[in-house]
Amino acid sequence: MFDDRWPSQMPIRIAAILALLVLTWGSSLHAQSSSFTVDLSWEGTASCFDPKSPPFLLSGVPAGTKTLKFVMKDMDAPSYPHGGGTVVYSGQNQIGRGAFSYKGPCPPQGQHSYQWTVEAQDGTGKTLAVATVTKKFPLQ
Repeated sequence: MFDDRWPSQMPIRIAAILALLVLTWGSSLHAQSSSFTVDLSWEGTASCFDPKSPPFLLSGVPAGTKTLKFVMKDMDAPSYPHGGGTVVYSGQNQIGRGAFSYKGPCPPQGQHSYQWTVEAQDGTGKTLAVATVTKKFPLQ
């Protein structure tokens, strides 16, 4: 099953596996290590498919961030494509209502939980940090 080269190649194989793990985990850990947080308010959002994004509050946005990528997911209907948008970041801690267009919430009945994921990206599109917030809609 093994040939005579197996023991001599073991350190090379282990080093390759470790390098792959460090590259994979390292970028993942970096993206989650920030104190980057996001919050939002549904106040003023129309009851069904409002195309104007809600206002967002940001804190801990990492240095070097050039764009913020927003994506909304209905946690009660995760396959429904609400979309999101991208905003140029220039140091602001608030993103105003209507900063981008998307397909707003419209639960068929009752409340649904909506999760926003925000990626802070550098000028090359590399993700520096990720923040999420989940809120129910409509407000009750």
